[in-house]
Amino acid sequence: MNDELVFAEDSDEDEVQYKGSWKILIVDDEPEIHTVTKLALNDFEFQNKNLTFISAYNGEQAREILLHNHDIAVVLLDVVMETDDAGLKIADFIRNEAKNHFIRIILRTGQPGQAPERDVIINYDINDYKSKTELTAQKLFTVVIAALRSYRDIVAINENRIGLEKIISASANLFRTHSVEHLIEGIVQQLSSLLGAGKDAAYLTCAVAGPRPTAESRTDSLDNLVVFTGQGEYKNAAGKALPNVLSGEQLEACRVALHEKTLVYADEYLVAFCESHTHYGSLLYLSGLPKRLNDAQKKLVEIFSQNVQIAFDNIMLTKDIEDTQREIIERLGQAMEVGVGTENYTLRTVKVCHILGQALGFDEEQLRLLTSAVPLHDIGNLYVPTHALFSADAPSAKDIDLIAKHTRFGYRLLKDSQRPLIKIAATIAKEHYEHWDGKGYPNGLCAENIHLYARIASVAIAYNVLRCQSKHAEAWPVPKVMSRLKELSGSQFDPSLIALLTENIDKVEDVALDCVR
Repeated sequence: MNDELVFAEDSDEDEVQYKGSWKILIVDDEPEIHTVTKLALNDFEFQNKNLTFISAYNGEQAREILLHNHDIAVVLLDVVMETDDAGLKIADFIRNEAKNHFIRIILRTGQPGQAPERDVIINYDINDYKSKTELTAQKLFTVVIAALRSYRDIVAINENRIGLEKIISASANLFRTHSVEHLIEGIVQQLSSLLGAGKDAAYLTCAVAGPRPTAESRTDSLDNLVVFTGQGEYKNAAGKALPNVLSGEQLEACRVALHEKTLVYADEYLVAFCESHTHYGSLLYLSGLPKRLNDAQKKLVEIFSQNVQIAFDNIMLTKDIEDTQREIIERLGQAMEVGVGTENYTLRTVKVCHILGQALGFDEEQLRLLTSAVPLHDIGNLYVPTHALFSADAPSAKDIDLIAKHTRFGYRLLKDSQRPLIKIAATIAKEHYEHWDGKGYPNGLCAENIHLYARIASVAIAYNVLRCQSKHAEAWPVPKVMSRLKELSGSQFDPSLIALLTENIDKVEDVALDCVR
């Protein structure tokens, strides 16, 4: 390449299609410098991207542009403009006020004596220092290429760091059901960065997340795939069917990868089948790739596709264990309903507790503990004679005493567990008949001395007992139920919880409609 500027004839044919552009900010008070710079870099191309030039003619314009354009790659910065140190002030602004440590700063000065190179390099975080007289077209090309390579690598490192942080954060909560979204998002981001890909990446998984089906029942239809999470163009595609997100060659590539259980590479995208030993398996679609992937990059994708599915399987297995645990507890609670005739009483109580917990601002873990523990609130009834619990006749004084003691029985049964969930269940079992005014049992606790979970449970239990039909009583209508609970607010029940129940009664009724016969 020589320093002469060669102008090509205008043509509409064979126009180069670029995959984006690098933003270059020219800051100089001489318009001729802007013109010459643009001409010298007119046919510039790096990694299939051309240049987009932005011009500023003084420090104030430069500051305004920098505040609104965070993806500028290189700034060609004059030193002497409206003041002798205007350019140096902008360099300081970029690093210390705008906190932009990615952009590459190249100082260009026509008066080197005004800002000695040694002093500037030491005192300012710049990346290069050039005299305008030495910047021929060739040297300008070289300087910009070097700056863009540096910018590209710094951005890639930062994206890797962000991806790694997300993976670490997700790993800390690996066994929480919802951490899988953050885990996969971070891994996809890191992989796309390592491959030099764009930001359009989507993780696709089967709609059915159950045990591996039999060969006869298994289907390889793309219609059974939905977007699990995505980035860039696919950021808002979660939950959508795959054929509604991809089409044409991309969709066909997904079909091949799914049927052949392999990786399919194209010029700008890839599709990887992620084999699962417990579920249907998944597809990874990644777009914005470099034109060619080397063997090392392909190996990276292969390892990634295997590990992603392992992580997903582990989380789904954990979810299955948690769901099984919850179902066992709920079924145990339902078993204690036999003879009462209140179908799904336990499930309704759980749902009402969930609504109240949400209204109180409980986080996911608090809601899980509350709703998983509540079904065991009456486990002490296992020690109470059946006739005392389910007889239509009025219970004797002895039977009433036994029923009252069921809270202690339940607590004794659960209290020795080291599991947080069972410990909470023990507390609820013991305290759900304590009253706000201290006149309940077994210990006469009052107000906030009663555990919040037990107070929530007592309100939910009372609501369902009154609202639901049983063998021994008709269901009360909502106005009558709420009137009675409000009468007991401040004596038997926490007034704030009765107020929350009142505010959310429509939600409560939505889950309790099947109570009415």
